[in-house]
Parts: sequence; C-alpha cells; structure tokens
Amino acid sequence: MNPTEHEQKTIESWFNKTYAIRGESYLRPKQAYIIFAELLVLQPQKTILDIACGLGRMLEISATYKTINYGIDISKVAVQKAKLKLPNDIILQGNAEQLPFENSLFDYVTCLGSLERMIHKETVLQEINRVTKPEAKICIMVRNTNSWRWVFTKKMLLSVNKKGHQDAKTYQEWKTLFEQHNFVIENCVADQWPIMKLKKIASFGLFKNYKKVTKTIMSIDFANEFIFILKKKS
Repeated sequence: MNPTEHEQKTIESWFNKTYAIRGESYLRPKQAYIIFAELLVLQPQKTILDIACGLGRMLEISATYKTINYGIDISKVAVQKAKLKLPNDIILQGNAEQLPFENSLFDYVTCLGSLERMIHKETVLQEINRVTKPEAKICIMVRNTNSWRWVFTKKMLLSVNKKGHQDAKTYQEWKTLFEQHNFVIENCVADQWPIMKLKKIASFGLFKNYKKVTKTIMSIDFANEFIFILKKKS
C-alpha cells in the first residue's frame, strides 16, 4: 500500500468510526442545508450530486425540491445509513478523486465541509468539472484558515484532526484554486449556520427563515467557512 492509499484508508476508517458512534449528532441539523439549495436555485427534475454526502442530509433537502438525487461518500457506514433513509436515491461508496459517473451528467454538485479534507483537491475539482453539464452550478463549502475558530481552537490548541485530514485555506487561496481549475465564482457568502443559531437563540426558538442569506459587517475574509457558488468557464 503506497502512502496515499494508507492516508485514504485512515480517513475512511475515521469517518466510519465517527458515523458509527456519533451518527446524526455529528452533523448540523437538516434545516441548515436549505440555504445551499436556495443559493443553487434548485429546479425540479434536475440532477444533483452531493459529494461526501454523509448521512444524506443535503439529499433529504434537495428531495423537497424534486431533484434527481445522487450521493457518494468514502465511508461505508455513512452510505449504508443514507441508503436506509433514501432508498430511491443513487448513493455509492467511493472516492471523490474517481467519481463513478459519466461525463456531463449533473446539473448541480454540492460538496459541503469536505473538500478541505480531501488529499488531492485538484483531482476532485477536475472530476467535478468532468461530470457536470456546461451550464451546471456547483456549491462548495470550505473552512477558512483565518477564522478565529481555526486560529484559536485548531492551531493554538493543536486540535487539528489529523486522522480525518482536517485542513483549511484563506479566501484568496480557495478562490485561486477554483479559478485555476476552470471555475468562475458566481457568489460567495459566509456560512449561514452560525448566524442562524444566534437568530434562533435571540428569537427564543421562533426563527424559521432558513432560506434567507444574512450579510454581516464582518469581512468575508474572517468567516468561519465560505460557501462558494461556482459555474464552469465557458
């Protein structure tokens, strides 16, 4: 087994263990995924692939938009659990660096909080480009290395999860990576879930508008995570 294969197996084992022990509690709640569907403007009968789909929460939301759903995850445990919830969706175990799908199949691709954990990010982006239609939209949420959470809880406390290949980049580094791999940035907003949680607390649990993007006075450069909406270069 070469070093890359060993590293992939380590990541796979970590996620298998995490999903087996923590299950749904490992993920943010289902309503937090609505914003990704809204940013993509999902349309009925269009095909969507969720890369690193985990337990299928994004697919549960996209199903309410009547899309044709596909998912892939490196974790066998996650795929088994997702299939139980979503028997009509096509959910496969596999590596995002070798997507088992034909060229130009998907209208939408999501990859949420996962690209930073992948070993060869450039290869993953090439695969996304290959399996998407010319007019496709892609939603990628990635971690920011300049966020206070990453600086103080990960770097300073030395709590970066090496087994799960936890990583982060600055806004400019992510932007450059996407542009170098033939994507155009259509939109980028800060991860909305932290804002939504605060609104829910402030409203004593009455907050329900999970579809609306809230813009803050804080620079995007310091967001906890970035939500990029990309399209392919024509």
